[in-house]
Amino acid sequence: MYAIKQRAFGGPEVLEFTEAEQPVPGPDDVLVRVRAASVNPADWKIRTGGAALPVDLPFIPGFDLAGVVERIGDRVSRFRPGDDVFGMPTPFTGTYAQYVRAPAADLALKPAGLDHNQAAALSSVGLTAWQALVGIARIQPGQRVLIHAAAGGIGHIAIQIAKAFGAHVIGTARTANHGFLRDLGADELVDYTLDDFAAAVRNVDIVLDNIGHEYGVRSLATLAPGGHLVSTIWDHPGVTAEDVARAKARFDTVQVAPSAPDLKELGKLVEQGRIRVHVADVLPLRDAAEGHRRSESGRVRGKLVLVP
Repeated sequence: MYAIKQRAFGGPEVLEFTEAEQPVPGPDDVLVRVRAASVNPADWKIRTGGAALPVDLPFIPGFDLAGVVERIGDRVSRFRPGDDVFGMPTPFTGTYAQYVRAPAADLALKPAGLDHNQAAALSSVGLTAWQALVGIARIQPGQRVLIHAAAGGIGHIAIQIAKAFGAHVIGTARTANHGFLRDLGADELVDYTLDDFAAAVRNVDIVLDNIGHEYGVRSLATLAPGGHLVSTIWDHPGVTAEDVARAKARFDTVQVAPSAPDLKELGKLVEQGRIRVHVADVLPLRDAAEGHRRSESGRVRGKLVLVP
């Protein structure tokens, strides 16, 4: 099969389009013919060697996928060859390839309302947003929710999940993205390049921080007493226990985990028309380095997708 392989840490140029052995599924696995894989910030952070998630060289990058089941392991009963599936399989690499061996427990049937490109783009960011807002923050109707990097992969899905739960949603994004975000349901928007969100926003129940570092501690000022800051930047959230205590707030990080049940819940929202997935561009797998360059710019609306 063809795959992207990384033999050294470094810039996008270390991503090599090459041939690799097709994986063999174990008894609890399925072999998926990949129709699409998405580009995530975690991919290029791992590529540089700066991510907290350890990997052994050489490896095939890639967190998530959508595709068709080719073969199933002896103990697999949830899927059959020919099923369209999506998800974020463990280990957290390997999807930049024509075929992937994936634990059946990590995948779900692809929602009929999404094509393969959209389903791949939803997998990891949808799980992250769901686990942060629903699993950790326990979002409730009527709550005020602030979402940073609202036009990005996690952000644009988080807005829609929050609206589906009846929240009032505030997003930070450049003005050029405000129309896009209003179409997704955002109630208020702050251009972080023009205004200080920490001064403009108050009495928020939940902050979903997709930026970390100094955004973390600044976000505490926006919270109502007892409000909840949840950071997806678990290795650099930018807040200390003392910061949280002074703000009389709650704080958690989210490390996304594979979950077929969560994927099914996301699929229900898709089928109800409550989640739309924005794919900014579709690139051939051999152009993975270009996908990384664009992702690192921080200017991608929604997600980039690679197709073998």
